[in-house]
Amino acid sequence: MQGKSIGEMKVGDKASVTRAFTEQDVADYARVSGDHNPAHMDEEYAKTTMFKTRIVHGMLVGSLFSALLGTELPGVGSIYTGQTLKFTKPVHFNEEITASVTVKELITEKNRVILECLAVNPQGEPVIMGEATIMPPKKK
Repeated sequence: MQGKSIGEMKVGDKASVTRAFTEQDVADYARVSGDHNPAHMDEEYAKTTMFKTRIVHGMLVGSLFSALLGTELPGVGSIYTGQTLKFTKPVHFNEEITASVTVKELITEKNRVILECLAVNPQGEPVIMGEATIMPPKKK
């Protein structure tokens, strides 16, 4: 399986995925990452925060971009070289989030692709916005 080379992409190409994060997903992410912030893990503590309930780790939601970039656009063989993320709204447990990546710019001479990254909640409100820089696979 091979991802798309820079010559196979065009500005506006897009890939997306929809996913809801469960309590188990959050517990697994905390175990793997070491991020046991009580805003994610302890409902009593979370009640004292501005969100009034536990929320999903922002970086767990952001990992949807990594999955899209590494498996769909550009896909297998891609190398991440940069990522910015802005977290704009909390993500709640079992809330369906749609993450998308869209080709914004092709830098052919450097074999780099800049993609807009956007994750939205069911109301269509952005929960994460950012930009990724990827080195797509070389053409065979």
